Formats: sequence, C-alpha cells, structure tokens
Amino acid sequence: MTDKDAGAVPAGEVARPALPATGWAVLGLLSFGEELSGYDLKKRADRSLGLFYWSPSFSQVYGELKRLEKTGCVSSRTVAQETGNRDKRVYVITDTGLAAVRHWAREAPVEPPVLKHGVMLRLWLGHLLEGERMREVLGSHREYAERMRRRAEADAERARAEGTRVHPALVLKWSERFYAAERDLADAMLADLDEGERHHR
Repeated sequence: MTDKDAGAVPAGEVARPALPATGWAVLGLLSFGEELSGYDLKKRADRSLGLFYWSPSFSQVYGELKRLEKTGCVSSRTVAQETGNRDKRVYVITDTGLAAVRHWAREAPVEPPVLKHGVMLRLWLGHLLEGERMREVLGSHREYAERMRRRAEADAERARAEGTRVHPALVLKWSERFYAAERDLADAMLADLDEGERHHR
C-alpha cells in the first residue's frame, strides 16, 4: 500500500477538513442554502449562535470564509451594489461543504459544554465583598439574563415565522428557557444570601 493509499478516504466516507469550531459555525450558517455576505453572516450569528454558543467577530467570520473557500467548502462571487456603494462579495456553500458539515454534525464527538460563569467566580470570593456588592453583581446578572431571554424569545418567534427553520427555532426556544433559568437562579441566590445573613445575625 502506498502512502497515498494510506491517506485515502474510504469509499463512501467524506473527507472532513480540519476546521476550528468557528469554521463549522460559519459553514453551518451557510448550510441553510442562502447566498450571504460576511456582514450577513455576522448578523445571523448575532441573532442565533450568540444566544447558545458565541458570535464570532467580523474578522473571524471573514477569516473563516477565506479558509472555507480554500478548502472548496464555499464559493463566492461579487455582486454589484447601488450607485456609490462598493461591490460586495457573497458566499454560498458547495456540495463539498454541505457534505462536510453534515458529516461533522453527525459524526463529531459530542463535547460537554464548558461552564465559565464569571458571576459565580465573583461570588465564590464573597468573603472579600460586602453583602450589598454581591447583591449588585447578582442583580446585574439577573437583568442580563432577562434581557437575553427576551431576545431569544423574539428570535425564536422570527425563526418560526420564517417557516423553514424548525431546528434553529427549537434551539432558540431552548435558549429562552436557559436564560429564564439563569434569571431564576439569580433570584434564588439572592434569597439564599438573605437567608444566610439572617442566620448570622
């Protein structure tokens, strides 16, 4: 067997490019079949990925688009804009890219979510904070969670209204419940702080 044969992909399998998570996220955004610019992709990421994963920066989106085009997963073309505006480049997923992201979604190992809760790290150091300051931190987090819950609710409604995005709507509904739980956990911890202080009086 030659070195070339040893590196060959078995018949019926898809050669999956080595992409970072951001690359798969960008390719996933294109897997719905629309032709989108980097700006469009960033806005889509803000409305969906940012609620349950994270939203890449513009520079990351464009960097991944270049990588994906080199691997043959996407193709691009320039589109003339209205007078006075620069032409824009739009991207579409290729058959190779669709096969690759389908293979990744089906076969990649399921990774456990990584919890890095900055608010809990602050409260873990509660012996260095005043009680009122801990309440302010928790209150700020509660407001953030409720704001994100409302955003997820609105984006889930938008996805459902579009009619063709059943699974993104389901994930956004999960996001709405997640942020509602974060809000409720903040309320519970505020109550726990009050209870703890009563016991130490």
